[in-house]
Amino acid sequence: MSAPDHAPAVLRLLDANLDRAREGLRVVEDWCRFGLDRSDLVARLKDLRQRLGVLHGDRYKAARHTATDSAAGLGHPAQQQRQLPAQVVAANCGRVQEALRVLEEFGRGIDAPLAAEAAAIRYALYDLEVELLRACRGGDQRRQLLAACRLYLITSPSPQLEGMVEAALRGGVRLVQYRAKEGGLGPDGLPLTDAVRLRQAQALRQLCSRHGALFVVNDRIDIALAVDADGVHLGQGDLPPALARRLLGPDRLIGRSTHALPQLQQAVADGCDYVGVGPVNATPTKPGREPVGLDYVRQAAAASPIPFFAIGGIDATGLAAVQAAGGERVAVVRAITEAADPEAASRHLLHLLQAGVSCEQPAQ
Repeated sequence: MSAPDHAPAVLRLLDANLDRAREGLRVVEDWCRFGLDRSDLVARLKDLRQRLGVLHGDRYKAARHTATDSAAGLGHPAQQQRQLPAQVVAANCGRVQEALRVLEEFGRGIDAPLAAEAAAIRYALYDLEVELLRACRGGDQRRQLLAACRLYLITSPSPQLEGMVEAALRGGVRLVQYRAKEGGLGPDGLPLTDAVRLRQAQALRQLCSRHGALFVVNDRIDIALAVDADGVHLGQGDLPPALARRLLGPDRLIGRSTHALPQLQQAVADGCDYVGVGPVNATPTKPGREPVGLDYVRQAAAASPIPFFAIGGIDATGLAAVQAAGGERVAVVRAITEAADPEAASRHLLHLLQAGVSCEQPAQ
């Protein structure tokens, strides 16, 4: 018995991914042209798209048969969450990179020039993506995305850090803070070094970029700048926000931990973009710190002109009480990082948060 002929299927697969890559590049290219007015970025994207177009031969198009494609028109709920240009750009960069990888893998045995060009374009796009996201995300767009966020994931050291964060992003998280304090352990079980922190922050920055999510670094302004993070989060004992703003510039976000109303008011006066409000409950993340309970959440809901995230031992079971106190946004650590399924846990928390907002009654 002869081996089955896989050539027609491979030709269809390559055609589909050539289409996907070229379309994704065109989406990003048009935003750079009409939204950003960046002819330099347009030219570079057009070059990548044209290089693929030259290799999109007739034999691939002739193999196309959409009517028999069982996945044609298949969508995903994450597509509905792309409301800002930066999210659309990030999603399409990821789409193009995935398609190029498929072209590279399956093209080797049937079209070596296509496979080689796909690899070259994929690596070129990795660098170009950073410039695209920087161009898309001025201060206004970052703050618009921040205002839309309801769930804030704060990481803790873990051997599965990247996999956990990626799962949370698939679950809909769009705001991630990399937190790796002194005394933490790296993936090898040894104390964290700055070299490890930098590698981890770079990896999480890339993951967040692909999902159109904001990425913030706890405390370390140097690492935030090194990985082009969207901002930093400062504790009460960290650098003053005014100095952080001088170092970061006007477009990046600055968050501040607060434990009482005067600290929140000072954060607002200092120009912070958001605050953490808590800890609502006792938590091992902040050992020795007395919880402030829900009273401070009520005060923040009545007084804060900037987004605030209730934090401190909050999980799905305690979320209703936080919402009843006026907390529309929460920051969590263990509720996601220690979940058996971080993606499902993220989806569940977001569902509860969004349901709580939609059920609010207008003021009489």
